This record gives sequence, C-alpha cells and structure tokens, in this order.
Amino acid sequence: MSVAAKGLVATGALSALSAMAACNQPAHTAVNPAVPSIAQAQRGSTGASANFAPNDPPGEWRRQARDYANTRFSPLNQITTANVARLKIAWTMNDSIPYGHEGAPLVVGDTMYVVTPFPNVAYAIDLSKPGLPVKWTYKPNPDPVAIGKACCDAVNRGPTYADGKLVYTLLDGEAVAVDVKTGKPVWRTRLGNPAIDGMTITMSPLVAGNVVLVGDSGGEMGVRGQLNALDLNSGKILWKAYSTGPDADVKIGSDFHAPYPWLNGKDLGVSSWPAGGWQHGGGTIWGWISYDPDLNLIYAGTSNPSPRVPEQRPGDNLWSSAVFARSPQTGAAKWAFQFTPHDQWDYDGVNENVLIDGVIGGQTRKLMVHLDRNGFGYTMDRATGQILVAKPFAPINWATGIDPATGRPIVNPDKQAKVGEKVMDICPTHIGSKDWQPMAFSPRTGLIYADVFNICMDLTDHKVSYIPGTPYDGMDLQTHAGGHTGKWGEFIAWNPLTGQRVWSLPENFITMSGVLATAGDVVFYGTSDGWFRAVDARDGKVLWSQKLGSGINGQPMTYLGPDGRQYIAIVAGVGGVASQVMGSKNGFPSRGGTLYVFSIDGLSPNTAVAGMASTQGAAAPAAPYGAPD
Repeated sequence: MSVAAKGLVATGALSALSAMAACNQPAHTAVNPAVPSIAQAQRGSTGASANFAPNDPPGEWRRQARDYANTRFSPLNQITTANVARLKIAWTMNDSIPYGHEGAPLVVGDTMYVVTPFPNVAYAIDLSKPGLPVKWTYKPNPDPVAIGKACCDAVNRGPTYADGKLVYTLLDGEAVAVDVKTGKPVWRTRLGNPAIDGMTITMSPLVAGNVVLVGDSGGEMGVRGQLNALDLNSGKILWKAYSTGPDADVKIGSDFHAPYPWLNGKDLGVSSWPAGGWQHGGGTIWGWISYDPDLNLIYAGTSNPSPRVPEQRPGDNLWSSAVFARSPQTGAAKWAFQFTPHDQWDYDGVNENVLIDGVIGGQTRKLMVHLDRNGFGYTMDRATGQILVAKPFAPINWATGIDPATGRPIVNPDKQAKVGEKVMDICPTHIGSKDWQPMAFSPRTGLIYADVFNICMDLTDHKVSYIPGTPYDGMDLQTHAGGHTGKWGEFIAWNPLTGQRVWSLPENFITMSGVLATAGDVVFYGTSDGWFRAVDARDGKVLWSQKLGSGINGQPMTYLGPDGRQYIAIVAGVGGVASQVMGSKNGFPSRGGTLYVFSIDGLSPNTAVAGMASTQGAAAPAAPYGAPD
C-alpha cells in the first residue's frame, strides 16, 4: 500500500517549532552542592566497557535495548556532535490510540516493525521502497477488559525479534510470535486472565537462545509475580518462577548463594510474610531483563509487595522489590538481592540492569548497574550480587544511606508510612527517583545516561482487603516537585564506578523516555511535555531540540536505512504514569501517538516529498494508522 493509504507521510522540518527549540534549551548544571557526590564534568572515559553480544549488524535494532546487556548503545556514527543540529523530520506515522506509547520500533534488514499500545497492533514497514509501504498488519484483538485492570495505562513496551519472528506481549495476559515474512501468528500463549486474576502484561520480552522470557503486571491487584519461559518455536511454557512463596516455587535450590546472610534461609518467600500473604503478595516482573551469555544468567527485577500498606504485611516481604539472577534454561536462581526490604513506598525493583565491565578497587569485575526507584544507584558484582557502590543519584530523604555490611537501607523513621495519618514530604514519590524508563551506557565515555525525577509525596495509608481481580492498594498520595532544582524532571550523566553525577540538565516536566547513546558521542532523550533533545555525551551540552506533537514516553533508537543513511526514530504519545502524576497541569500535551523519523537535513528516499513539505514551513499532516476496527 502507498504512503497515503497507510498513514506514512514524508515531511520536512517543523520550522516554527524548530525556532521555539532555540529558546527552550534546559540550563546545564555541571556542579550542584545540593546533591551528594556531584563531580566536575569529565570528557574522558571512566574505562568501563560492555559486551555487546549478540553483535547484530550495526545498522539494525532487533530488541528494545539492542543488546543483551541493556546498554541501548549504537555503533553508528554518521550523526555526530558536529552535525546533529541539522536533524530534520524525514517522515512520520501517527495513530489515533490515546494510551501511552512506551516502546521503540525495531529495524531488521530493510523492514521496520512497530507495535502499538492496546489494541497491540503490529506493523511491518518496507524501508526500501518509495512511499514506505506497509508489508503487513497483524491485529490480535486482545480482550478490552484488560484496559480497566491495568494500573498505569494500556501501554506496551515494545517487541523483540528472533529467528524470523516478531515476539511481543498483549495487555490481556498473552504473548504472541508473528512470522515476519507473512504477518501471521506462529503461536499465541495465554499466561494470565485479567478478568479473573487482574493480571496484565505490558513488558517487552527478552529472547535468550531458544527461550522467550515474559513477566507479569498487576501488583496493585495483588497479582503474584511470575517469570515465564516459553519455547521460541512453539510458545510452550518451559518453566515458571514465582517471586514469592516456598523455595520450590521461587526456584531456589542448592545452587543458590545470596550475597548477604539475611538473604539465606529456607522458604524466606513464605516466612518473611504474614500467614498466607505471599499468595497475593505482588513482586510482579514487568520491567527489563538482561542476559550475560558468558555467565549464562538472566537478571530480572521484581515489583512492590502487595498490598502497598506495610502495616498489613509485617516482615521483609521477600522476594519483592528485588532482583534475581537465574539460569535461562531452568529458571534456577543463582543469587537474589532485595533493594528495599518491607517496601513502604512502592519502590519496585524492576528498573533495568545494565551489564558492564570495569575496575573497582583495583580489580576488573563483571558489573551490574541498577538505578533503583528508591533513589540509590547500585553497582554490583553480577556474578555474586555483592554491592560495590551504592550512592544516591537523586535527592532522597526516606533513608540516610546503605549499610555496607548488609546492603540494607538505613531507613529514616520520620518517613515511614502510617495508616490513617498523613506523612508529609517523602522523597522520592511512589514512582521513585527513576521508574521503568531505560537508561543508556556509552563505552566511549564509560558513563550511564538516565532520565530521573525530583518528585516527593505526601502519603496516607488505608487498610484494604484482597478480592481477586480488584485493586489491592491502600495508598493515598499527592505529589509535588522537590529536590534541588524545584523542577519535576532531570537528565543526568552518572559514573557507575564511583557513584557520582557528572553533569545534569533540569527539566520543567517529568523526564520519562528511554535514552539512546551513539558512537557519534550524541545522547538522545525526551520529556513528557514533548521536547526531543540531543546532547553531547561528554559534557552535557544541548546540541539540538525539537518540540513534538505529544509528550515522549517512548524509547529512541537509530538505524541505517537501505539508502545507507543513519536515522533516529522516536514515538511520541504521552500516557502511563507520566499522565497520572502530571494530570492536567498547565502546558502538559494531549495524547495520541506519532512515530517521528529524523535524518540529517531531513533526507530520505522520499526527499522530494519532504522538500515540498519543508517549503510550506510545516510538516505535512500524517494520516492515522493503528486505530481499532
């Protein structure tokens, strides 16, 4: 089908909005004494590196993080600090779906694959032909009852590609594999039923070898966390590991060695809960999964315990708000660590774990970097789970530090949740100092780049009862900007080997997009009020900004087109937690998703059409795609 028929429109620069960008650059902050451990901006490398297996072709993007280590780093370098200011829109594709757009498109060969939020429609776009025709469309028609069960919008965090299949999840508790040549489903596996148990799925799967790894959502419904392993060829469930319950369910056996004594013991997933509490105790697995092919371990974080009222669940509530290292073939746990024991604030441990190598204490080690919702940035030995660095990466007051002997946080008693009593100004708020939005790592600088929050909350708890398929929550909260800037969002560079900020960029609104780092020493991120920015990876200077049609919760990616040109792609479409936290605050954009693809000077196979649009001074309107039947 043609461009016009399927909603793909080649466009030029948004000249009016580009002019706005020049006067909307965030103020760069290299040093700020109000935040602990801020270092001078550094141009050199920390020496940290990463294993970029599976080493796909440099111009492709086959999974949401591009590599198993979750670095979101691309080796492409046509777009550099010297020419990035010339980025213009090459083409766009929009939809009429009002939910949060949180995934990135994939590019394999000459085809781009896009998956929408509910109703989770998949598209294959031919990048090799003028007009960028759609090769096929797959409409899975998931059960709409799931929309009312999803705690935080009907989002989807994107597909993955493996062995000729596009694999992704459906909001109604299913996983599906689609043949990339025909657009026909190869298999479809149901893992939960939101109408009965409240379970939904929003995460992006990871494929390790022949194993598809899929977790669940629904901690606010009392859903019990689980990680499922499916056969890539058939969709058959190979194993299931729960986050709570007896060791047999959690897959803790004789090969399990926790990094600290308090995490060793029989059936801690039962004894750390009140009687029966573990059966609907949360710990869902809806974030990102990393894989180390050398150690043959996957790393998956777990969510908050349920209910969110801590008075109703005395104990550490293992293994919620934690991370597991498991065998992808069997699910057997090698080690686990709980970031926030007896979580009282909704500080899930689901944030991504970036796998790097670096020198700490004079020794080169295999490391795992995790910026937790609780506000502490952890650098851990990924073979053992031992904490090597743990320092705040944003302003917090719920804890004063991490005990180096145990790895446990030192909790501030004045900020503990109470039933029927409002506790004021707890920092961070329930979505943490950083939520699911994935950071990036550049081996050229050795730095981590992340969108973070400066948000605090006033919290009141109310006791709740468990009823399957209904909210099991109990938190009543109000949020407000806090921290050292007085602004809601911030973009930071973080040294994972020392636990120090290197530079930061305050933002007026929530920064909740993914991050892309490239070999051109350019880092890309977006804001929830719609600014897409490119910054110098070494010093944080803003090099380019473009205002888009909606807020950005998606994940930027880059690819090499069949024409040999490097492109940058991002889906704008605000929603999810960002809309819940910001509400209808002044200046917050409307919903609705658009895929924007940028190139130097806006050139593309449709350059002639793009030039015509550019001479008119604005982008040509994009026709809708992805609307439900």
